[in-house]
Amino acid sequence: MLYLRLARGYRVLDLGRWLLTALAGSVVAAFLLRSLGRAMSDPQGTDGSVVRLLWCLPPLAAVAWFAAVAARALPAQRPERITGLTAAGAGSTRIRILIAGEIALASALGSALTLLLFLVLRNDIAGDTLAPELGMGVPLPAAAPVTLLALVPLVAGVAAAIAVPAVETLPGRGTPGGTPGTAQGYTPLRLAIPVGLTVIGLALELYGLRSGAAEDGRPLHLPAGLGSTSVAALGGWAGTAIGLALLTGPLLAWAGRLLALGRPTPLRLLAGRGLTAEARRLSPPLAVLALILAVVLTTIRYWVGTPDSADVLPAIEAVLVLGCAVAAVVARLAEVRTARRQVTAGLLQLGAAPRLLFGAVALRALAVGTVLLLTGGLTAALGAATLA
Repeated sequence: MLYLRLARGYRVLDLGRWLLTALAGSVVAAFLLRSLGRAMSDPQGTDGSVVRLLWCLPPLAAVAWFAAVAARALPAQRPERITGLTAAGAGSTRIRILIAGEIALASALGSALTLLLFLVLRNDIAGDTLAPELGMGVPLPAAAPVTLLALVPLVAGVAAAIAVPAVETLPGRGTPGGTPGTAQGYTPLRLAIPVGLTVIGLALELYGLRSGAAEDGRPLHLPAGLGSTSVAALGGWAGTAIGLALLTGPLLAWAGRLLALGRPTPLRLLAGRGLTAEARRLSPPLAVLALILAVVLTTIRYWVGTPDSADVLPAIEAVLVLGCAVAAVVARLAEVRTARRQVTAGLLQLGAAPRLLFGAVALRALAVGTVLLLTGGLTAALGAATLA
């Protein structure tokens, strides 16, 4: 009943988040049910069943990531809801459970709709093409689809509950380690880890791509029709990609400091200080989005250059993962905008022109795009060299 009362106050943003969570959960449920249907159609193919289940992990992780970002942004976007729940006697732990339950409920609804469609198609409606995917002609154990589909709301709910710190859900309290939006410096130790990963990964990839490296050992066959490569090249690319992703935050902070360097104009000062203050909050979803885009573009490039190598299932999963990453970035941007609402209102009261504020946003977006083009472009270029 409480969730129904909360739903009565939903806005467009709340409905969009809820529907996106349900849609993502339904797609992941479709992947899980497909793996179940294929396992029933080919009971002797144990290895193939395990591989198909492993293919469900990337979209499941993407849904968990989106659920975590959306749950973390909810208290900042709807402080009046948190205030009302607190006034009604709900503590921080119960509020976290309510937020996690809302997201898990959306995922469960999407999974239930997919299960209903799966059962309808198994009722002699699907043709011969979908028969192996649905396991038609084989009795369906009731516990199998329920157990598989319970993973989707469970993973989304747990990720949402972990993502929201209890201290952030209560009105009038700041984020741990400072007030929202305060710039936090990157210590040399925090910079040494991503820089070391990037350098070591780049050296390892260059070693794996040297002439005559193919004779060192057996090649590693990649999934999704991406051919084969050496273990050193793939491991080096993975290390470099993770290092560049971890460097996104420091690069954004340095880009903000560079904008405000010297005697900046009000436009550069607002853009630079704002980017430096929000670099730590913006960097995780932006780094994930840049990494996913680099992987997707590298895969598309290989498929285009190698005819008849494309696979439908990885392409659909890539669309889902990319969609979850974009939705996570949008949710984080909405959270940042809500957190800076008082600052923006104060600047307008002081006489700042709206054109100045829009210009600062555009300049920050240009700086962020430049950083992502650097990290994502280098990741994609190294990935293309690995698959060449």
